[in-house]
Amino acid sequence: MPNTVKPAFLVTAHVTKVAHVLALTVFVLVLAWVLHFRGGAARLHSDDPNLIFNVHPLVMCMGFILVIGEGIMAYKTIPARKETQKFVHLMLHLVALGLGILGIYAAFKYHSANTMPDMLSLHSWLGMCTICLFGLQWLFGFVNFWFLKASEPTRILLLPLHVSAGLAIFLLTVCTAETGFVQIDAAPGAESRLINFTGLFILLFAVAVSISVALPRVSI
Repeated sequence: MPNTVKPAFLVTAHVTKVAHVLALTVFVLVLAWVLHFRGGAARLHSDDPNLIFNVHPLVMCMGFILVIGEGIMAYKTIPARKETQKFVHLMLHLVALGLGILGIYAAFKYHSANTMPDMLSLHSWLGMCTICLFGLQWLFGFVNFWFLKASEPTRILLLPLHVSAGLAIFLLTVCTAETGFVQIDAAPGAESRLINFTGLFILLFAVAVSISVALPRVSI
């Protein structure tokens, strides 16, 4: 490897490692909050509507935001051929889409159990826009880069749009999560601090993923 390439590769490797650590931190914090402060999130069918609601932040933070971020970084973190990296990227985002739909279903089910109206808050508006845009983005990528596979000149033209739109949608998921944390009626003290730290680490994770995308892709 030429010496001029090494610094770029090292920076990319360090940034992705930091992103992984931040993702793990968010995973632990959300799990601790749901289990310790909110009584768990065992299933969608419960006599306690709060246990139904708990599925929503658990799935959306751990299954949607974190999986999307890891999927975005797949081209930097998977030591394999480009086609393999592309497949991992595609599948991780498909998993994220399924979990995102599950999380939204849990929110609607909670509202129904509590006879609460739907789609009143900014959080719900952002969430619905995000999941719809993410679904369209996944379908766009699947058709043009995997299934039908547009011609090479067309793919070259579409790739910057796909990357930019994907990152923008990812950041929109983070904005949606932050507005959701603001809505939580947390007890002052340990719970509120835990929620604040979770929101902070999600933001830092998004920053790390964004920097990873901005750095040049280095072959080794």
